[in-house]
Amino acid sequence: MSDSLFRNVARIAVALVFVVIVLGAFVRLSDAGLSCPDWPTCYGKAAWPRHEHEVAAANEAFPERPVEAHKAWREQVHRHVAATLGVLVLVLALRANWRMPLRRYGIIAAAAAAAVGTFFYIGKLYTPSALASVIALGLPLLLAWYGGRDGAPPWSRHTAFLLALIIFQAMLGMWTVTWKLKPIVVMGHLLGGLSVFAMLLWAALRSQPVPKIQPGAAWLRPWVILGLVVLVFQVALGGWTSANYAAMACGMDFPKCLGQWWPATDFREAFVLWRGIGVDYEGGILDAPARTAIQLSHRIGALATVAAVLVVVAALFRVRALRAPALGLLALLAVQVALGIANVWKGLPLPVATAHNGVAALLLAQFVLILSRLTPRRD
Repeated sequence: MSDSLFRNVARIAVALVFVVIVLGAFVRLSDAGLSCPDWPTCYGKAAWPRHEHEVAAANEAFPERPVEAHKAWREQVHRHVAATLGVLVLVLALRANWRMPLRRYGIIAAAAAAAVGTFFYIGKLYTPSALASVIALGLPLLLAWYGGRDGAPPWSRHTAFLLALIIFQAMLGMWTVTWKLKPIVVMGHLLGGLSVFAMLLWAALRSQPVPKIQPGAAWLRPWVILGLVVLVFQVALGGWTSANYAAMACGMDFPKCLGQWWPATDFREAFVLWRGIGVDYEGGILDAPARTAIQLSHRIGALATVAAVLVVVAALFRVRALRAPALGLLALLAVQVALGIANVWKGLPLPVATAHNGVAALLLAQFVLILSRLTPRRD
């Protein structure tokens, strides 16, 4: 697609979604995820309570969660940046679908339904809000499914699905607050953000010329996809570890855990994905053996990920044009392993833990970059 506006907006969106991912990690790891007890406002404000009289009014309205201004700004800034990203995704969807009136009006209707649903939610009109949300999700999904049957232009299906995904991400953000950091929602929110990142990066890469690789390198694609799948599982494990406050379940002990190679664990409780609504999950509700099981699973997953990435790097080195991306993948892996170990040895310092999330996103981006180089063009 030779559209400079589309390419430039996609590049800006890629940079912004990376900021959103890092900010989200910063909010989660600094225990600020519930610092705004309502959504999408913060104590009923578009920003957050800053002045004395605003704080007093907020504390009166939400006595169960007094204002912590040093945390509230983090959550609300994250929401505003995420909302800006949503606008950029809408621009991409409109640009890709503009030439066909039915698709154009479908995208506009979806965005309008999302906005109306949000205002209904703020007004506590939950049934109309839910109906509007179904429309906001359903329309772009329908366009993504139907695209190709109506001669839709390039990127129309991709951006329609991306719009549905970003709307669902907003809903996950809402449920993160209303369901009080429910682990499956927190993990899903992380994976959703990374999915948006990958899809935007794919659009940015594939909408511009890329260097050609040597003929016959297509055999590498299955290996890269396998490595990517292993990485995604490991990121999900990391999200589950963070959501259940299990990052320090082994204490500041590595490679052992609590002074043992295999301490007491409870894997059955560790991986119960759905628990009741109405429970406050802030700080975690699992006992020590269950958290230890999660932490050990994450460590085992790290070993599997290292092995998978090394196999991918070794395969990529057989193609001269892919050696530089392979070295980038190897360097990111080394940094990620070092950050993971530092998290344990240093007691989960906020800058290191946040960087650990950011480098995970960069690893994903490097896999997408390599996969893009190995995938034939269809447009």
